[in-house]
Amino acid sequence: MAMRVHHLNCGSLCPAFSSFMGPRGFMLCHCLLIETEDGLVLVDTGFGQADLAEPIKRLGWGFKTMTRPKLDPAETAWAQVQKLGFSVDDVRHIFLTHLDLDHAGGLSDFPRAKVHIHAPELDAAAARTHFLERERYKPLQWAHGPEWVRHEVHGESWKGFDCVSAVEGLPDLLIVPLAGHTRGHAGIAVHTDGGWLLHCGDAYFSHFEMDVEKPSCPVGLRIFQSVMQMNGKERHHNQARLRELARDHGDVRLFCAHDPDELDGFNRPAGL
Repeated sequence: MAMRVHHLNCGSLCPAFSSFMGPRGFMLCHCLLIETEDGLVLVDTGFGQADLAEPIKRLGWGFKTMTRPKLDPAETAWAQVQKLGFSVDDVRHIFLTHLDLDHAGGLSDFPRAKVHIHAPELDAAAARTHFLERERYKPLQWAHGPEWVRHEVHGESWKGFDCVSAVEGLPDLLIVPLAGHTRGHAGIAVHTDGGWLLHCGDAYFSHFEMDVEKPSCPVGLRIFQSVMQMNGKERHHNQARLRELARDHGDVRLFCAHDPDELDGFNRPAGL
């Protein structure tokens, strides 16, 4: 059975100083819903129903004030899964690029799903030793006790990346280490009939950063990434490796979590 991949926006963000965030002045939460032989798979979850009900408690005053999330019930993965004709219980697996609050908020909407996560990311979210980690990780979002599936940083080589983890029972999904933004940040690679998709999470924020010849980034996004990074050297190194991947492997299509132009590129009708 060929996998079908749906590209979803699970949370619109209209940050303060939007003119510095790029030509379109807003961001979103690009998630994937994948139809597999083992049920549905989500890659990241965006905001969940509980985040909309109690945004200050679950997201924090600072995040809500600076990013000004739209918090539209129709944008939740929970609502979109059902709009596509599925049951919430059909979601058997969730793969997280990382546990930042705008990526993990919908976990509690799918309590029966196994949640796949890089082990260093889960450990960092549990310890929250750095002030950034106390802001970005919100334990309320996983207080329901999800069934975590830890993936250690080891595995095989894939298109120039080492320690890439395959997942038992889901051979068309790979976890690709992309640390820097957080300690255990990862990309999720999806093998489709048309080639590979690589969800890069927050490894970069603008498609301009993946320009092989002249990478650039809107000033607001550049500042935000620098402020939020846990390891700048690793982050820049992995961005360079992603540009090399885009240059050398035409069978891989990269996209990040927050660029609206990239999401439009997947959802635009053929021929436009």
